[in-house]
Amino acid sequence: MATVAELRRENEALRAQLDRLIETNAALAADVAKLNERVSELLAVARRRQRPPAAPPPPAPPPSLDAPAARAFADRPAPPPVPDKPKPAPKPRRPTGRKPLPAHLEAERHELRPDACAHCGGQALDAADVVVEEKLHVVKEHQRRRVVRRTTCRCRDCGQRTTPRSLPAPYERSKVTCDWLAWFVDQKFGLLTPLDRIRRDLASRGIPLAMGSLVGFIEHAADLLAPVDGHHWRTLLAGRWMATDGTGLKVLVPKLPAAHNGYVELYRNRDVAVFQYEPDKAAEGVVAKLAPFRGTLTADAEHRFNAVFTTGRVVESGCNAHGRRKSRDAEATRPDLAAEGGAFIAAMYVAEQDAQARGLVGTKLLAHRRRKIRPVVDDFRRWLAAVAPTLLPSEPLAAAVGYYQRHADALFRFLDDPDVPIDNSPTEREFQNLAKLRLNMLFAGSTKGAHRACVLLGIVATCRAVGVPIQAYLTWAFERLGTHRDAFALPVEQLTPAAFKHSRR
Repeated sequence: MATVAELRRENEALRAQLDRLIETNAALAADVAKLNERVSELLAVARRRQRPPAAPPPPAPPPSLDAPAARAFADRPAPPPVPDKPKPAPKPRRPTGRKPLPAHLEAERHELRPDACAHCGGQALDAADVVVEEKLHVVKEHQRRRVVRRTTCRCRDCGQRTTPRSLPAPYERSKVTCDWLAWFVDQKFGLLTPLDRIRRDLASRGIPLAMGSLVGFIEHAADLLAPVDGHHWRTLLAGRWMATDGTGLKVLVPKLPAAHNGYVELYRNRDVAVFQYEPDKAAEGVVAKLAPFRGTLTADAEHRFNAVFTTGRVVESGCNAHGRRKSRDAEATRPDLAAEGGAFIAAMYVAEQDAQARGLVGTKLLAHRRRKIRPVVDDFRRWLAAVAPTLLPSEPLAAAVGYYQRHADALFRFLDDPDVPIDNSPTEREFQNLAKLRLNMLFAGSTKGAHRACVLLGIVATCRAVGVPIQAYLTWAFERLGTHRDAFALPVEQLTPAAFKHSRR
């Protein structure tokens, strides 16, 4: 017969086992609940994809509004339906089979013929057929030495000696040719390859070059192209419209314990781009450099441009992409009203994209904007006036609405000027290359280095804008700006990427 102590131990063991079973059941129930929630989410997503969501009911005006404000809120214009994007033209059917390789590629040809029959070994063979195959091949660019032997001759009549002039070089006693310097600048500022990788690549081919030599090549290239960059800047100042944006750049300055946080600005139109380095974002520098400009400036709503616009010589144009992003950010807190405001902006962009797809410019673009976009803008401004009193100052949507109300004239400037774009996105996209370059090089070695980098960045960006090969233009320019400058005797306006493009026609 079991004792009381044994029964107690057996009872405690059973109770512990029961507790473990209860914990296991609780964990299983929690897992099942999570699975049920996930299944519900998946079903909801599937239902949303099968049918469009119902439009949210219009929000009721807050009870704190007085009667006139409540009526204005109720009578606000409905957001326009976003027009369907123009259907693209049907793409031509792709030919079946493998595409032929580009015909402009230089062909490396090989002729193969059997020496003997593969079956009996006989050597009396007659050609019966030819099998031709083409494959894409690569040959790494050749790093070569250019050796120029110049024979000095003595004249039999006068006895004087004559030595022929050497081939064009970027500068006197240069270690590289114009072609090589163009390749190097394209590697650094076109393909955004860091200097240490270029150096390692050259070393792997048995070409040891010191880092100081590579930096010196950049200095010479920037100094040669500085007059072209200056001509681009004068072209921008003489134009009717330009856009600008900026970003930071760390620069090493002597006697400073850390890298200085400088600032790189980009000024551009559709054909010319100029980068400029400034030690800070002070408004005085912007006012001074834009003093000769008479036209419209597309820029972000920054305080440092206020002094530029108050002069009356420069007209402000804003960036609707910023307002679009602010509206999208507000959808997290006020999805109903933010979606209403976003519908107006989306309708503007769809109409503008339609004009760009049709290639409208000048008066035709202006007429299209006034016919398709101005009615949307008028309704949008009435919607902003009705919604603004209903928002708390701390709401994200209040920031978006306030942005459009404060800068409405600048944001809708494109309706009255066909040269002005709807936003500043092309300028911002150009900084993607600078951001990658900045990540690779970490900082500019000096203030002069930052200025020289801006010169080369502007030349490369201009080549992309006018659609010319960067390396081909640089070779052409260095030959005419280097040791044979006097032989070509070209003014700077005939040495730009646009002039190079014209010379290739």
